[in-house]
Amino acid sequence: MVPFAGYEMPVQYPAGVMKEHLHTRAAAGLFDVSHMGQVILRPRGDMAALVAGFEAMMPVDVASLPEGRQRYGLFTNEAGGVLDDLMFANRGDHLFVVVNAGCKAQDIALMQAALAEVAEVQPVTDRCLLALQGPAAEAVLDRLVPGVAAMRFMDVGVFGDLWISRSGYTGEDGFEISVPDAAAEAFVRDLLAMDEVLPIGLGARDSLRLEAGLCLYGHDLDQVTSPVEAGLAWAIQKVRRAGGAREGGFPGAARILRELAEGPARKRVGLRPEGRAPMREGTALFHDDTAAGVISSGGFGPSVGAPIAMAYLPAGLSAPGTAIEAELRGKRLPVTVCDMPFHPTSYKR
Repeated sequence: MVPFAGYEMPVQYPAGVMKEHLHTRAAAGLFDVSHMGQVILRPRGDMAALVAGFEAMMPVDVASLPEGRQRYGLFTNEAGGVLDDLMFANRGDHLFVVVNAGCKAQDIALMQAALAEVAEVQPVTDRCLLALQGPAAEAVLDRLVPGVAAMRFMDVGVFGDLWISRSGYTGEDGFEISVPDAAAEAFVRDLLAMDEVLPIGLGARDSLRLEAGLCLYGHDLDQVTSPVEAGLAWAIQKVRRAGGAREGGFPGAARILRELAEGPARKRVGLRPEGRAPMREGTALFHDDTAAGVISSGGFGPSVGAPIAMAYLPAGLSAPGTAIEAELRGKRLPVTVCDMPFHPTSYKR
C-alpha cells in the first residue's frame, strides 16, 4: 500500500504487477478507482443553460452529446494549459462527471464558481467506483448485470442502483461501475469469485495505460501543457475550432486555436529505448548533444516485452523513426521516436 492523492492505494496484489498486467490483457482485471471524484451537475433551470456553462469551461463539444453517452473532456486555463482531464456523461436531466483524484477539490471548486448560476454541483460521496477491464469484462459483468453486453464504447446506463459506463484506461474493452458504498464489498466479492477476474493495483494500472499511450494528469498533462501539444486535438470537435459554429469561447482559446492551425512547438511522442533498461519519468533526452526534453512517463511494457516511454520533444524531432539519446546513470543510450499506442486497443465500437 502507498499514499496516492490522499488515499492509501495498493501498488500490487499477491499476483504481482507483471501477472496482473498480462491477466488484464488476457481476461479481466478489477480496479478500485473510488479515489476519483464523482460529481453530479444538476440544472437550476433548464439543461441548455447548464450545458452551455459547462461547455464554456473547455474546448470540447458538450451540446451535441446525446443522452446515454459520455465524452472525454479537458478543463483548460487562460494560458491554454490543462487543469485536469475528465469524463462527462449526459444522463438526461443532469450531467455526471468523473475527475482525477488529485484534482478533485480544485475541480469541484472550479465548477461551483463557473456554474453557480446554472447548476447545483453535487459531489457524490456515498458511492465506490470500480473499473473492470479486459476481453472477458463483458461476459463477466453481464452475468451479474444482464444487459450490459449491449452497451457500446462510451455508452452510459443505470442498472438498478449501479451507474455503468463502457470505457476505460487500459486500451482494453471494459466498464466503470459506480456502486453504493453499502453494496460495494459484496459486489466486488462476486466479481472476484469468477475465475476470469483478478484484482489489479496501481503498478499494472500504470503499465497498462502507458502501453495504450494514455496521459496521466500531473505527469503527461499539467497546467502549462496544451491539449494540442499533448496529442489530444482529437478531443476538440470541429464545432469548437476556427470556423466552427461555437468557435472558441473557452479558457486558453487563443493559444489552443493557434496551435491547431499552425502546429505546436513541441509534441508528446512515444519512445522505444534500445536494450532492456526501463527509462523512467524525469530521464533527460538529448539530440546532437543538445537537451531536447525529459521523459514524462516510462517503464517496462509487459505486453510489448520491452521498455517504453512518452516525452515531449520539439516538433522537429517528433517524427517516428527520429533517433535521440537518453541519459541513464551517466551514459547516453539510444532511443527512437515511435507511433502510439504501443499495444493495440480493443474498444467495442
